[in-house]
Amino acid sequence: MDLKRDFYSELVKWKKGKPRQCLLVNGARQFGKTYIIEKFGRENYESCIEINFALEPECTSIFDGSLDVRSIIERLTAIRGNVRIVPGKTLLFLDEIQDCPNARTAFKPFALDGTFDVVASGSLLGIKYKKGRTGKTPRSIPVGFERQLDMHSLSFREYLEAKGHGGEALALVRRCFDRREPVPDPVNARFHALLREYAVVGGMPAVVSAFVESGHYGEVQSLQQGLLADYVADIHKYANTADIPKIENCFHAIPRILAKENRKFKYAEVEDRGTARKYLASVEWLRDARIARLAECVNVALPGLAGYVKEEWFKLYLCDIGLLASTYGMLAKRGILGGTLRGGVKGGIYENLVASILERNGHPIRYYRNDSAEVEFLIENDDGVVPVEVKSTDGRSRSFDALIESDAIPYGIKLTGGNVGTSGKKVTLPHYMAMFL
Repeated sequence: MDLKRDFYSELVKWKKGKPRQCLLVNGARQFGKTYIIEKFGRENYESCIEINFALEPECTSIFDGSLDVRSIIERLTAIRGNVRIVPGKTLLFLDEIQDCPNARTAFKPFALDGTFDVVASGSLLGIKYKKGRTGKTPRSIPVGFERQLDMHSLSFREYLEAKGHGGEALALVRRCFDRREPVPDPVNARFHALLREYAVVGGMPAVVSAFVESGHYGEVQSLQQGLLADYVADIHKYANTADIPKIENCFHAIPRILAKENRKFKYAEVEDRGTARKYLASVEWLRDARIARLAECVNVALPGLAGYVKEEWFKLYLCDIGLLASTYGMLAKRGILGGTLRGGVKGGIYENLVASILERNGHPIRYYRNDSAEVEFLIENDDGVVPVEVKSTDGRSRSFDALIESDAIPYGIKLTGGNVGTSGKKVTLPHYMAMFL
């Protein structure tokens, strides 16, 4: 099915801006990068030339030798024959560019020449350009002539669109959020149910398409397990041989750590007596591959949060909430859907869910912790630093309540399974309203 993606508007915005920059789209495998760029090319250019370096390794020779645009065109037409080039109205789409680093070096002559608009995409870009098994590195990075954008799996809002819930009901929920008014009970219950469904299905395009068409949760689980296996295969394919078991151990430890009361990533949870010296590079590999998302810890809740990061403390979340849910199995998924799941697994799922929503809204993922208190997230907006607490069960949080009493905090947001409410500086919102933060 044709899934509507917000990222499409980012591509259109880039084209209209007409900067002297080529666009590099980052993202983990199977996020839908190729599909949306191909669609963008068809609908916005008179001609679109696509080169997939993984499927057409012979095309890497197009970028051997001189990288002036005329020489590139000569080699391109020698391999491809009668390609259609309309100066200023042609998109050159370089897919899986990590397999041809010289193509990235060519961004500068492309941007200065203007014959093509150039969009490139790739997975594991931060991995391939490090010293590794392939040994492939670009001659130079085109500083000033390259713009990078990250693409993610489908957001909750995009999922609602795919399920046909992006109309008046969503507008009503938004009005209630803006006015801090309770959502009518039937609508509130429906959106809570849709969020639980999203937590199980996630946002991987192939999984969402299959579920929208069939409604089959067994098929969802099978597809998700296949995607997780693909990520493990990438570890084996791209990591240095000696690092493979360490990276794989870190990857498999993420769901286990998220199910604990203290979700700070601990190397001793990866391996008995594990240390940063042994495993930090593996964590960085997963982060650079965009398979995992790193949440920074800050110990001061004041504007300029980036200046208060404690690098030795962090959390790791999986890149897609549905993939995380699939690691816990079908019984846990039934508990999520029915609202009956209890324990640390539920808390970990909701925390990973909110982290992914906040990141898609442009917020760096950060949490607050000092020697005596911890709050799941801190965001910065026009009002200041705002604590965001995620409650998977009823109950109060002393850490959150104490933090929002600070004069430096304008208010705090508590995300729950209930409805909208306010009490002093505490704003209570349904979990699903995280999409508006």
